[in-house]
Amino acid sequence: MKRKKHWYDYLWIASGLYLILGFFNILFAWLGLICFIVPLLISIFSGSKAYCNRYCGRGQLFELLGRKFKLSKNRDIPHWLRSKWFRYGFLTFFMIMFFNMLFSTWLVFSGARDLREVITLFWVFKLPWHWATNASVSPWIIQFALGFYSIMLTSTLLGLITMVLYKPRSWCVYCPMGTMTQGICRLKYKIENNE
Repeated sequence: MKRKKHWYDYLWIASGLYLILGFFNILFAWLGLICFIVPLLISIFSGSKAYCNRYCGRGQLFELLGRKFKLSKNRDIPHWLRSKWFRYGFLTFFMIMFFNMLFSTWLVFSGARDLREVITLFWVFKLPWHWATNASVSPWIIQFALGFYSIMLTSTLLGLITMVLYKPRSWCVYCPMGTMTQGICRLKYKIENNE
């Protein structure tokens, strides 16, 4: 029997739109903060990974592309990719890149550095992004958007690569947000059981 569709089954559309809109106007990158704040709030207040399991549009997008469009080899992911050291190592690296992005935004905000209109792909390759900026807002707002879009685009591409090579939602195994929310849920569970 086919499962009844709910509104949240279509959040993959929001993930796709986010990437497309950010390509044409980088200020749309700010919407990606929803994908950072909502999972944390759900895990803090409910103690569950409901966001990852039900509401993550990116995971849904990978599922759609991998299963429905058969773009996935549907192989099990290697053990090292599931390992604790890789997941927490990747989370650490991801957080370092995130704080580096915040620091770059601060430098532009304080006037210590000019706006750099680039998207950094895989944290190494710099792509000029002159057509998607909006000169009518403060440069630090654009700098944050460029950095945030870089993170979102890079993580999406990493997810697409692992989707093609392995199972559709392989990204979910080592997603930094998933690792963080899992840690929050475990901590909340320990605290509640020790009271």
